[in-house]
Amino acid sequence: MKLVIHSDNEFFFAYFSPYRFIKQLYQTDNFLMNTKPIGIFDSGVGGLSIWKEIIELLPMEHTIYLADSKNAPYGNKSKEEILRLCKKNTEKLIQLGCKIIVVACNTATTNAINLLRASYDIPFIGIEPAIKPAALQTQSKIIGILATQGTLNSSLFAETSKKHMEGIKIIETVGKGLVPLIEENRINTPEMRDLLKEYISPMISEKIDHLVLGCSHYPFLIPEIKKITGNSISIIDSGRAVAKQTKAILASEQHLNDQISSKSSHIIYSNIKSNTARALIGDYKNVTITFDPF
Repeated sequence: MKLVIHSDNEFFFAYFSPYRFIKQLYQTDNFLMNTKPIGIFDSGVGGLSIWKEIIELLPMEHTIYLADSKNAPYGNKSKEEILRLCKKNTEKLIQLGCKIIVVACNTATTNAINLLRASYDIPFIGIEPAIKPAALQTQSKIIGILATQGTLNSSLFAETSKKHMEGIKIIETVGKGLVPLIEENRINTPEMRDLLKEYISPMISEKIDHLVLGCSHYPFLIPEIKKITGNSISIIDSGRAVAKQTKAILASEQHLNDQISSKSSHIIYSNIKSNTARALIGDYKNVTITFDPF
């Protein structure tokens, strides 16, 4: 069908056709969605290890981080309590306008991610122990996993282990007491060193060649862990993989913030008054740390 325009009025209606209007509306909505922040939550400050990986891989993205330090750690809580806390954090981040939510907690992921995805209309990225890469790389066929009780007891962890661990011996150790010390910024202390030696030395005796860190708090301990393991044991955490998956999902949804002139901003909400978050993130710019009793 040929369109013939006979007047300025007809040109106006042809130019501002419903199709063009809908297209422009979509582009506007897409722009607004793209510039919304990435939401991240964890049972305290540990997930800042994931947050660092995300902002380094996606420097133009804005972020909002919830540090639920008041309820840390999640690893010794019942599944019902973990679900309740995850819902509370999710609803807070949705209220704050986030476009995607990263569950930067192994225990929360393994116990709640499926329910969260079924309950809320927003993409979720989870984190679980990096068992697969350890299984693929091990030469001794013996790997160690340092994690919380909640992660090691979860059905998702059991399924992942069964899938990737055929013919491989796993030494599982619960890192009891590590998270509270990290939350109090007592990383370089005799108490921390004693606990790490207690947990890791038996793994070394078992001849592990890979140590999987199954809690987002634990990457902050890598310098102390290396003092015990030396260079003979590879230490694996999930931070970079989570950042890459976050980027991939945003790209597939066409929701990456590609505004080159955009100056990213980052807000960290903590429900206790503490200086630990600032100590852990160091000199990152455009970061506001705020107390919020969520």
